[in-house]
Amino acid sequence: MTNQDPQELLKRKHEMDEQKRQFTNFSRSVCGHGELEAGQEFSIDRVPDDQNRMKSVENKRD
Repeated sequence: MTNQDPQELLKRKHEMDEQKRQFTNFSRSVCGHGELEAGQEFSIDRVPDDQNRMKSVENKRD
């Protein structure tokens, strides 16, 4: 196992985060902002699924 300098690892992580940020900004500029953020796929006014609700209740009893 090699010893890695924590400062070097942190520097690499920041560089990778910056690349991800730049790519995200580029992607949004190309595709537009029409895409939903993660977790916003579902409308808040959708009808709840009774089968899933009942399964949740059943799982809580176990």
